[in-house]
Amino acid sequence: MAMVARTLVIVGVVLVVAGLAWPWLSRIGLGRLPGDIIIRRGNFRLYFPITTSIVVSLVLSILFWLFHK
Repeated sequence: MAMVARTLVIVGVVLVVAGLAWPWLSRIGLGRLPGDIIIRRGNFRLYFPITTSIVVSLVLSILFWLFHK
């Protein structure tokens, strides 16, 4: 049970750090990478950041792998 609590705390801290760093991350283009899908039709806008999601997933996977060792 302690491992679950520790994992939840770490995930929470990572989310807070990512939220605080988002203004700086958006300046370097994260969120507007080639491959991100944007559909605009009249008053409707759909944004699906597929490439950004893959990049973030790879970075987090590497970080978790490094901290797990």
